[in-house]
Amino acid sequence: QVQLVESGGGLVQAGGSLRLSCAASRSIDSITVMDWFRQVLGKEREFVARITSGGSADYANSVKGRFTISRDSAKNTMYLQMSSLEPEDTAVYYCRALYRGIAIWGQGSQVTVSS
Repeated sequence: QVQLVESGGGLVQAGGSLRLSCAASRSIDSITVMDWFRQVLGKEREFVARITSGGSADYANSVKGRFTISRDSAKNTMYLQMSSLEPEDTAVYYCRALYRGIAIWGQGSQVTVSS
């Protein structure tokens, strides 16, 4: 089994940057897909970005050009570098890993962007 722990959230002013981390409890080399999602209270969880084991990345249109997803196998960690943050980016951010056909979620990390 794999456990995921997010960190790096917090409060930032509009236009600022934050980097989220998602640390896995085991090697991520065997995890083919890792994602970031976000959720605002009362709304559905939405896709933010995805990266494959081969390094291919995909982004939601709302974050394209502002967010960058990456993964570091040596540290068993996935990252989400967020720049030019907007108040609309305020949400709880979750990382997810597809491991042996099972979706595993982290506990979430709050990101708040003030105007």
